[in-house]
Amino acid sequence: MSLEILKESLIKAPIVKKGDYSYVVHPITDGVPEIKPELLNEVVEEMHKLISICGSFDKIVTIEAMGIPLASALSLKMKIPFVIIRKRSYGLPNEVNVEQTTGYSKSKLYINGLDKGDKIIIVDDVLSTGGTLLAVISTLKKIGVIIKGIFIVVDKGNVAKNLMEKFKIKIDILVNIEVVDGKVVIKNI
Repeated sequence: MSLEILKESLIKAPIVKKGDYSYVVHPITDGVPEIKPELLNEVVEEMHKLISICGSFDKIVTIEAMGIPLASALSLKMKIPFVIIRKRSYGLPNEVNVEQTTGYSKSKLYINGLDKGDKIIIVDDVLSTGGTLLAVISTLKKIGVIIKGIFIVVDKGNVAKNLMEKFKIKIDILVNIEVVDGKVVIKNI
């Protein structure tokens, strides 16, 4: 796994401070600047390789907003539908809300289109504090959804291990980074 385009773009990414939180501004995690096709393709191809190992599943699930480009591309490539966990309630029957707390906000998310027994994978752009993913996994387990795997592009918070131990679910990460002295440092791929 080389991911040269992803590595180079992360190293060049600007860092914005939000209180004590160092926010990495990157095309895959923020859509800023533009998401270049070669970057998206590199990430999707690598995710696809990892996903193909986890066996069969019914749906790809992502979390609004920046997981959407990943889920869209994977859905087209794999011919599997995808579901977006949204930031807005639609009031549909069986809608389930998720209360999330991240390193920089508290909010609600809303799940529609998933039922007990659905076999899914989760794809998302970044794992920082783990608050969103913790809340989503907990809620999906309460619904009775079967999570076959979780695939994240960037792990910034080193929380994947804790989530894997807590939920007994494998989380595949493409790249681990750390912000040191206002710059992105690639820890491992």
